[in-house]
Amino acid sequence: MSFTIYGAAGSGSVPVEAAMTLIGLDYRVIEAVTWEGEAERDKVAIVNPMRQIPALVLPSGETITESAAILIWLADAYPQARLGPMLDDPRRAQFLRWMSFIPASIYSMFWVRDEPSRLAGDDAAAQAELKQRTLERIADCWRVMDSQITPGRFLLGEELSVLDLYVAVASRWTPRRARFTAEAPRMAEVVRRVDDLPALRDFWTERFPFEDEP
Repeated sequence: MSFTIYGAAGSGSVPVEAAMTLIGLDYRVIEAVTWEGEAERDKVAIVNPMRQIPALVLPSGETITESAAILIWLADAYPQARLGPMLDDPRRAQFLRWMSFIPASIYSMFWVRDEPSRLAGDDAAAQAELKQRTLERIADCWRVMDSQITPGRFLLGEELSVLDLYVAVASRWTPRRARFTAEAPRMAEVVRRVDDLPALRDFWTERFPFEDEP
């Protein structure tokens, strides 16, 4: 039996899809571009009452939501893929730290940015200010993470992990790669390696093509 993931190209489902591709899992994607309106969000409601992506339906019928939770689960459930440190690995604490930091401090900003009226009402000036402040917040969080992490070939050392996939995707969102590279130069070297992974070349082309990168 296969997995089903509710997601969209260029979205938070992409690192999950990338992980499943590397593991070799059979999965299908139900496209739900939730930032484009209620009809798209309604597609997800059947599995996630928050109407947000990603949502992963396991072969058993169980649903997992939240990108970080899904990625950690995949790494733990398929240890042979070596996509995350196990419980007895000394890297585990920092793995969990940064896997939590990204959704809490960075990904959460996009709930505001996608529809600033949620917090700013109909005031156009307030909406613009909110978007600028969230942009700066995201950039500052990348800077802080870069100052606290010591990458090897990948973020946790010499082995690729789902953390690398997560950062490689999230770093392409606002304020985009040029600002990310300026704020997080050490991590930028890592994400370029992830971009160039032969095993994901076709995947990136399909799910998050690089042609429109500034």
